[in-house]
Amino acid sequence: MSDKPLAGLHVLLVEDEALVAMMLEDMLGDLGCTVVGPAARLEDAQRLLDKEEIDAAVLDINLAGEKVFPVADRLDSNHVPFVFASGYGEAGLDQRHKTHKVLQKPYSLAALRQALAQEVMRSAAGRGSEPGGSGPKH
Repeated sequence: MSDKPLAGLHVLLVEDEALVAMMLEDMLGDLGCTVVGPAARLEDAQRLLDKEEIDAAVLDINLAGEKVFPVADRLDSNHVPFVFASGYGEAGLDQRHKTHKVLQKPYSLAALRQALAQEVMRSAAGRGSEPGGSGPKH
């Protein structure tokens, strides 16, 4: 794995806590990613999926009382790798999403790098190709 295995990826950031979103934007930037968002609400995330190139995503499970699972389902159907982020760990997941990594808040840059890289590699191996996004190409 290269020094920056995530460099160049367009990563959708779905997080409703502004300070956490800003920290995660910085972390993703440090990993060489282009941040798409952040989206603080489901509708915002769905809109970004409609119009932006997305190669991977980091999804807060609970968005102001709403679960992020419709976004996760859409990413899954488009074979876009993602990780969940939650203060509750895996306890907040429903059964159909248990195969995805969960970052327990607070998490480190190293934990984010490892989890996201593993999901990207797993997704690419499952498709037999390089990571690819969904949505329009720019």
